[in-house]
Amino acid sequence: MSLNLVADVQQMLGFHFMLNALRAGTIVAVVAGAVGYFMVLRRQSFAGHTLATLGFPGAAGAVWLGAGAAIGYFGFCVAGALVIALLPSTSRPGSGLGGYGDESAAVGTVQAFASACGFLFVGLYGGYLSGLNNLLFGTITAVSDSQVLLLLVAGVVCLVVLVALGRPLLFATIDPDVARVHGVPVRAAGVAFLVLLGIATAGASQVTGSLLVFALLVAPAAAATRLTARPAAGAALSIVLALLVTWCGETIAFFSPYPIGFWVTTLAFGVYVVATACRAGLEHRGHHGLPERCRTLPGVAP
Repeated sequence: MSLNLVADVQQMLGFHFMLNALRAGTIVAVVAGAVGYFMVLRRQSFAGHTLATLGFPGAAGAVWLGAGAAIGYFGFCVAGALVIALLPSTSRPGSGLGGYGDESAAVGTVQAFASACGFLFVGLYGGYLSGLNNLLFGTITAVSDSQVLLLLVAGVVCLVVLVALGRPLLFATIDPDVARVHGVPVRAAGVAFLVLLGIATAGASQVTGSLLVFALLVAPAAAATRLTARPAAGAALSIVLALLVTWCGETIAFFSPYPIGFWVTTLAFGVYVVATACRAGLEHRGHHGLPERCRTLPGVAP
């Protein structure tokens, strides 16, 4: 990389594999930013992490069977989402946002089993699995035209369903008991969202790798929730941050010997840290801007 950024970008765009990487990254970032925002709101980050790890055994199993890795990514992630969705709910009324944390042990068990399957499939493959690092940490050179088309179709379907599901899903996320009283199919909405999360995870895994896809799902969304409390603005901001992180990560990865997953994860972490610092600064300034008599009121932190 030189100091002439225009020439560097022109050089990068001269390679077809980089055009595919940017196209795939754009699709993945938009879907991950939108779905990840709801994932953070619903406190299902652990379920998202589990689905991210499912991409590895899925892709490894598909390679072992001689099928395309993309089939394994989508097949295992969607199947895992259905398994998690069908787990018995142990949430209690009034536990807040559906009590999703009560299911963490069962979700963790699914994750452990899936990871074991991944290493089993690698062992059964028998040969030298040259793409193992790519499955785990991602690569910008392995995205083909057919994969871009597959990601585009899956992404459009995912976003269309999310838009249609958005309002009842948000209602079921904020107060599931009241939403149920008003006729919202809370259980069905939760199952549909987990399937969407599985699709988003499978798509992102093909760019960032199975181990690091979670950063693209959670970090931009978590940063957005630090900066705004409005759902529409938060979802839009999450998408923008995911796009910036992905584009910058892919560009840096092109000019460096390190995998794209590392750069996307590092940049996503940096965005979250900056957003958290900005939120803390605004809260500190707002508190110190209060009149002295207001600082002693109940609910105002000292």
